[in-house]
Amino acid sequence: MSSQRTLEAAALVLAGTRPGGDPFAAAQGVAHKSLIQIDGSTLLERVVRALLEAGISRIGVSCDEGPVAELAHRLGAQVIPTGRGPSASVGSGFETLGAPLIVTTSDHALLQPDWVRELTDGTPEDADLSVMLAERGTVQRALPGSKRTYLRFADGHWSGCNLFYLQTPDARRAIETWSMVEADRKRPWRIAARLGLGTLLSMLLGRLTIAEGLARLGQRIGVKTALVSASDGLAAVDVDKQADLDAVRALIARRKEGSSANPV
Repeated sequence: MSSQRTLEAAALVLAGTRPGGDPFAAAQGVAHKSLIQIDGSTLLERVVRALLEAGISRIGVSCDEGPVAELAHRLGAQVIPTGRGPSASVGSGFETLGAPLIVTTSDHALLQPDWVRELTDGTPEDADLSVMLAERGTVQRALPGSKRTYLRFADGHWSGCNLFYLQTPDARRAIETWSMVEADRKRPWRIAARLGLGTLLSMLLGRLTIAEGLARLGQRIGVKTALVSASDGLAAVDVDKQADLDAVRALIARRKEGSSANPV
């Protein structure tokens, strides 16, 4: 069902190609995992459709030339060339589409318009950027047995949802810091120096709540950040490996069976 109101924000879908290719995509017989089909639609189609239904009219897809770009064009999205790494791709999309900008990924197979609204509506007006995260209990209730990566904080274990909201032009500072962290990924002491050793230790030891951790990192970078806690744990589920694909396909099949058994 279409959204009742249009969002002012644009959206960027990350669909870049990994260096050396993606073995998971190759195992599915496609050039890129965003071309994997679930219930008759590719992952990219599912993501773009959810964004459109959320009321977003300007959608960019960050990808290389080829079948993904061709599909993006057919879906009415603007193709934005990828950068050297995810942060550079987001930076390029931010320069092209501007703020406010929602960022997600092409493997977000279960993306729902309500989650996009939850992200934007839950972001304080004075925040430069926000990130949606899901607490482990919420994820496990939504999809028991799902294996995700969690960060430990004082108020629980949190998993990313691949949903970010760059609300103001100042959010560019976070992208720049992300780029520096990527460049220093083999030199962790530099990352600690940039982000603050005390903050990192407090986060690793679980002494901060997730909101406090984000706030401290934001202060270090020079932006105001906000947490949007996902109400639906499925927001943390992407399709990055075979187990994810199997779980998502099974979930969608169960939903179809339920709707067929209980027609409206």
